Amino acid sequence: MEVLHTTIAILLAVGLIIAVKVDPVISLIVASLYLGLASGVGFADTLAAITTGFGSIMAEVGLLIGFGVLIGALLHSLGTFHKLVHALLGLFGPERLPYALTAALSTIFPSIYVDVQVVLAAPLARSSAPHVGRRGLPLLAGAIGTGIFAGYVFVIPGLAAVSIAGLLDIPLGTWLAYGIVLGPLTALVTTLLFSLLLRTRYWKPEQDEKTGAAAERESAASDAREEARAGTATHDEGLPLAVLLLPILVPLVLIAFGAFAKVLEFSTPSIAFLGDANIALFIGLLGAYTLSRIKTGGEQTDGALASGFKTTGEILLVTGIGGSLGEVIKATGLDKTLSDLFSADAGAPIIVSVLLAWFVAAVLHLAIGSVSVAAITAAGIIAPVVASTGVAPIAIGLAIASGSMFALQVNSNFFWMFKSLLNLTTQGALKTMTVVTSIASLVSLPAVVAIALVV
Repeated sequence: MEVLHTTIAILLAVGLIIAVKVDPVISLIVASLYLGLASGVGFADTLAAITTGFGSIMAEVGLLIGFGVLIGALLHSLGTFHKLVHALLGLFGPERLPYALTAALSTIFPSIYVDVQVVLAAPLARSSAPHVGRRGLPLLAGAIGTGIFAGYVFVIPGLAAVSIAGLLDIPLGTWLAYGIVLGPLTALVTTLLFSLLLRTRYWKPEQDEKTGAAAERESAASDAREEARAGTATHDEGLPLAVLLLPILVPLVLIAFGAFAKVLEFSTPSIAFLGDANIALFIGLLGAYTLSRIKTGGEQTDGALASGFKTTGEILLVTGIGGSLGEVIKATGLDKTLSDLFSADAGAPIIVSVLLAWFVAAVLHLAIGSVSVAAITAAGIIAPVVASTGVAPIAIGLAIASGSMFALQVNSNFFWMFKSLLNLTTQGALKTMTVVTSIASLVSLPAVVAIALVV
């Protein structure tokens, strides 16, 4: 019966979010309460599971999420992203810009929240599109979309990546070693495949792009909003781009070095301390804070932090309650029920486990419309049964990340922001954002299966 009740709980959460427009936090709590009480866990143990699950995931990823979002908010206030994309344009030229942009988005800026990334990247895409070619706008739109979400789900400190790793108890050094390769590779291959698709009659500017005076006014207004939010005046002109990127690059190097030191058995207490993800990201936060105070002053720095704290609170609640649902599922004994369904004695069951993890995340994303909520919820559902599959947790986690990208579409707030900022029609947004996230999800899946078979 626990399988039935778990299914009902998931459908209940999805239904509340989609049909009734209930906030994900409330929906996940209601689903957790239903599951615990309906499956016989009991009143006291259900409450204990909810609080324990919340506390456990906060202990794993709470500081990481907070530090990562605050770093992103501070770098946003410094105009770091705006400076980077213009540097890429000068370095690679318009023709190679889609690949340079998607690579940068998927590796350097996962700490910046996705809506900020698209707000800053969209004006560059619009202004550069005529130089890229006849299909420049859709190609750059697709490059932006796939780069943002490949980094978001695969690369530390992307929110989805950190959350999945925490829920499945995967060391961040291990995740970083795989994700830093899989993320940009997925983004680049997806952009290439999408560019080939655009060589056909797939894209119809008269139907897929907004035209006329209304679109021009919307573009000008969007540019003004971007400049206001990015702070592009001249306050960061004195700092080299390499310095502005240090708050992200230094933590990644520390985490990676600590992981390699542990594997190669030359780690010391000081190396382990500095390589701990919490300390590494805190060092990055100190660096971002210092740069912001020097360049923008205390008032703007405090404003950036306030914005980051607001975003952090919302993210932490959803993340923590995703852990609560996973703990309630564990309390029902579902892991014991499912343990007989999977075996790692042969290659096929491993593949089945990976495909199942991908499928659960993909279905949740299609239903809920949020990559992060889908990833967190899928990880919470699957975490109790990972050990019984015999598959390496990193492979299951990457499968969840891959599935959670699948087909971002009209039930996502990001979809409508993307559509508006890039001056696309709804059809055009579907033919770019929805298509590239679907391609990225499918492109990354075979790589995840290969990882599962060898680790």
